[in-house]
Amino acid sequence: MTHNLSRKLEAILFLHGDPVPLSQIAAWLEVDVDQVLAIGQELDQVLESHHSALWVQVAGDAMALATVAELDAWVRDRITIKTTEPMSHAAWEVLSIVAYKQPVTRLEIEAVRQVGSERAIETLVMRGLIEEIGRKDTPGRPILYGTTHSFLREFGLTDLSQLPSLDNSPNFPSIK
Repeated sequence: MTHNLSRKLEAILFLHGDPVPLSQIAAWLEVDVDQVLAIGQELDQVLESHHSALWVQVAGDAMALATVAELDAWVRDRITIKTTEPMSHAAWEVLSIVAYKQPVTRLEIEAVRQVGSERAIETLVMRGLIEEIGRKDTPGRPILYGTTHSFLREFGLTDLSQLPSLDNSPNFPSIK
C-alpha cells in the first residue's frame, strides 16, 4: 500500500511544482503528516536508487520535487531560465534580519538597519522570499513579516534551525 501512496505522492509533487504543505498532502492521501514524511523519504530512496534527476525536498512544513544538486550547472547551461535582477545589498540585509528575527515589523527591521526598508521589503515580498504572517498586537497593528517556503527551498533549508549561528559574526548587529 505504501508503494501506491508513494506513486500518488510523486504525482502530486510533480504536477504541483511548487512546495505543497504537508497538511495538504496528508489530506489528499488520507494519512497523517508523519506518514507523509515517511512516504516522502521512501519516494526519495526510490528516486535515488534509480539514479533519478529528482529528489524529495522538505522545506519547513512543505514538500517538493527538486533537481539533484549535481545537475544544476548542466541544466542551467542547456535551458534558458529567466533570471531576475540580482538583489540589492539592502534586500539581503532585510532578508537576513527577517530570517533571524521573525516575526518582525518594518519598524523593527529599520531599527536594526538604521535606514528605511520599505522598498527592500516590497522586493522580497514580490520575490516570494518573505510574506505577511500577521499583525502585531500593538497600536497601529503593524504587519509582521516572516520567511516563506520558497526562502527555505531557495537556500536548501529544511527549517530555520539550519540557519548559521550569528555568534561567530562580529560584524552583524545584534537583532535579538
